[in-house]
Amino acid sequence: MAIEHVVSAALEQLPARLRKAREKRSLTLSDLAGRTGVSTSTLSRLESGQRRATMELVLLIALALEVPLVELVAAPKLSDPRVELPHSRSGGRTVVPLTRQRTEPRAFKLVIPPTESTPALRTHSGYEWLYVLSGTMRLCLGEHDLELGPGEVAEFPTEQPHWFGSTGRGQVELLSLFGTQGEMMHVRAHTRSGPGVG
Repeated sequence: MAIEHVVSAALEQLPARLRKAREKRSLTLSDLAGRTGVSTSTLSRLESGQRRATMELVLLIALALEVPLVELVAAPKLSDPRVELPHSRSGGRTVVPLTRQRTEPRAFKLVIPPTESTPALRTHSGYEWLYVLSGTMRLCLGEHDLELGPGEVAEFPTEQPHWFGSTGRGQVELLSLFGTQGEMMHVRAHTRSGPGVG
């Protein structure tokens, strides 16, 4: 935000802040006029925005109200840049869609609790790419029983019987890209009982 816009926004908020600070202390305009030596009509015009405040006036009022100057003239807070993404639950899993549109591939973040550790293989049309962010993911893919750690990737056609979840030793977070295009499987991981497949 440009500095002139910040100043302008702060000045726009000043009348309401002056009134709020005065009323918070249960003072009338006459009470404040008595404390500051500023006329009631001038204070009224300041609070209604009909008169532009000078720094001298604002400082005088802040001292009379015994409030920090920043309470009256602080720049407005910038909007919070954090984005709260919509999410849903599927079983015990938290599913956060990362793509808004329905075009493919669709991207999701999944958080899978330790309790989601019992394989239930399924098949459906499509193609999936998985990237482990944290924890250890168990992937059952056809005859393979694999474990993938952070930074490891698996990709496979979903017509092949598959299941993925936690090893039961802790939560796992992963990214999933899903589309309808099918290709050969490429996996970089170690099997639970032997060397990697790839």
